[in-house]
Amino acid sequence: MTDPAENGPILVLNAGSSSIKFALFDPNLIETLSGMADAIGGASRLRIGDDTHDVPLIDHRAALEAILKALAERGITPATLRAVGHRVVHGGRKLTGPMRVTDEVRAEIANCTPLAPLHNPHNLAPMEALSRLAPDLPQFASFDTSFHATNPNVATRYAIPKMMETKGIRRYGFHGLSYASLVRRLPEVSGEALPSRLLAFHLGNGASLCAIHNGQSIATTMGYSPLDGLTMGTRSGGIDANAVLRLVEENGLERTKAILNHESGLLGLSGGKSDMRKLMLDASAESAFAVEHFCYWTLRHAGSLIAALEGLDAIAFTGGIGENAVGVRARILRGLEWAGVRINPDFNHRSGPRLHGESSKVAVWVIPAEEERMIAMDALALLEAA
Repeated sequence: MTDPAENGPILVLNAGSSSIKFALFDPNLIETLSGMADAIGGASRLRIGDDTHDVPLIDHRAALEAILKALAERGITPATLRAVGHRVVHGGRKLTGPMRVTDEVRAEIANCTPLAPLHNPHNLAPMEALSRLAPDLPQFASFDTSFHATNPNVATRYAIPKMMETKGIRRYGFHGLSYASLVRRLPEVSGEALPSRLLAFHLGNGASLCAIHNGQSIATTMGYSPLDGLTMGTRSGGIDANAVLRLVEENGLERTKAILNHESGLLGLSGGKSDMRKLMLDASAESAFAVEHFCYWTLRHAGSLIAALEGLDAIAFTGGIGENAVGVRARILRGLEWAGVRINPDFNHRSGPRLHGESSKVAVWVIPAEEERMIAMDALALLEAA
């Protein structure tokens, strides 16, 4: 007798610090429904498809219950699902590829909590809840750090004593699911083989760059945590360690964490705006400076990763800013003309997918982010392998 769930949908859960995104994919990996529980613990709301409702969600457990209830009203229950795929921000040194969730895997995700305290506990909570609710439902985890496991040791090792390095203080890199999806999608969009030396820009509220050589990450701008690298929506990006120590001396540890993670970046530079769309529409000097700061440091880091690649064949933009902020893309690409980049303004205003002109020595593309679909692909591949 065929299990009705064998041809059922795959549910993908992407839990953040104050939200849970979800999406359903059919057996052909076509997204059939998506939504989000947002502003958990505050003025929370639940969106499923085109419907949005204000719903009190005091924590992630309540959010998951609300999502499952809303799906059940549409005839989708754990019993009808083929599998659930989860995004996990940090896999540490041991969890370097997608895998089925077991007690041992959950324990290791928990062990990585000190490396991502704002994310891993929330990534773990739905796994544990579903394991109690539907113990026979296969669950799979995909890790944001795993794409960067191919970085050489010289790129991941901080110049600190080895006793500290062995405690997990090293560069990991993030946005790996976005980059993995980009590597898969770019040949489909371009109709050409994947470029050997590809510089990928994941630009959103969180932002990073990745140097991809023959499909593998060899360097990235985020490090031990998602705080490092570019100027971001509310994160400072790169900052001298002694400046951080001074902030701790003057403000205390917890206050400094809040400053660097939630009050800095575009928000701190502009005096209150972290959304790039609002900054681009605001004529104030502070907003203009914040946008220029974002572009300047993106270019500074781009030069570093081009050096790591020892050249450049193609550029790809993804993420909310990368896909939609025409002016930001134009500013960044103008700053890379020394590398042979020539933009076609008409293509850029249409947001691609092709941005480069005929005379450009470097191909430039816009690739929509498909992190949830990548997680579903990982889950399906593991199901079929089993």
